Amino acid sequence: MVILPQHSNNLSTGHSSVSDPAAGALSRAGHTAAAVVLGFILVLGFIGNFLVLLVFSRFPGLVTPVNLLLVNISASDMLVCIFGTPLSFAASVRGRWLTGSYGCRWYGFSNAFFGIVSLVSLSLLSFERYTVVLRSTQSDSSQYSRARLAVAASWLYSLVWTLPPLLGWSSYGPEGPGTTCSVQWHQRSATARSYISCLFIFCLLLPLLLMIFCYGRILLAVRGVARQVTMINQSSAERRESRVLLMVVSMVTGYLLCWMPYGVVAMLASFGRPGMVPPVASLIPSLLAKTSTVLNPVIYVLLNNQFSRCFLYMIRCSSEAPPTPVHHTLPSSRCVWRHTPTPPTEEQNTAAARLTSRDQQVQRPALVLVAQYAT
Repeated sequence: MVILPQHSNNLSTGHSSVSDPAAGALSRAGHTAAAVVLGFILVLGFIGNFLVLLVFSRFPGLVTPVNLLLVNISASDMLVCIFGTPLSFAASVRGRWLTGSYGCRWYGFSNAFFGIVSLVSLSLLSFERYTVVLRSTQSDSSQYSRARLAVAASWLYSLVWTLPPLLGWSSYGPEGPGTTCSVQWHQRSATARSYISCLFIFCLLLPLLLMIFCYGRILLAVRGVARQVTMINQSSAERRESRVLLMVVSMVTGYLLCWMPYGVVAMLASFGRPGMVPPVASLIPSLLAKTSTVLNPVIYVLLNNQFSRCFLYMIRCSSEAPPTPVHHTLPSSRCVWRHTPTPPTEEQNTAAARLTSRDQQVQRPALVLVAQYAT
């Protein structure tokens, strides 16, 4: 029998269940409601991320440097759906934890590990888009190298912050009503509080600040283009700005909705007065965090028109890549022409050639941006 500190739960080893005094605080109807929500998250998250990975595998032309990070996000979310959510779903169905202390530690570690990979990848995705928009003169090879490095860095960074609880800096254990496991937020030792503070700053707050900075600069760049284009292209520029604004608001809002309540509750449980966060109340932020596996594919991938066209072609059992109008409307976009060793033909650049040199310099970031967001 492993006895955790005062407020924590008593876990048994092996395959026996968690004996959690807080579990009784949640009624049978509450456990059922949690199981229903987790069931939807499990099914929708698995299907959504599976379809994303399937489309990228069927249409390799979609795998641009930016989309490599989207693949990484979908892969990490898929692993959460496979290794984490089924355990909490089964526990909610039965009203108690089922896989013992070792299963609880595994659940806490795997959810934190794959979740932080996704969080860091979201922030790196914003930085990658920022560099593509404002530094579009870089070669394709350097963009791919940077994207692969970012993917590897997200996994290493996550491992650095999720291994310490297994080695004695804080610990993993049951949370809420005893049907999920995570870092022991309620422990009040100096080591536990220092770990929680570092996790909040380096794995939640800093990625959020990077996203706000990068997407804010992108939005300012598009607005600058909208003010300087010719009157003929004014309405098109305004539509681009509106679409980019919608995407930026959706990305930042989705991040805040899924993860910030969980981080705030964790800090309150650790630094607030004892009992400030009831076990039942902590279940809701935990469920919100898990909904990120459902929202990420929708916000970051399925709203992309080019991806949607490929998805529809795949559903129709067509192995031929769908036509992409962006090849004609955005001939200078690097992501479209990345397989072409030479510049587009003169006919394909006729519309762009009508612009002045200054307009071309101003519009290039917008063209690259629209290729990332609106195609």
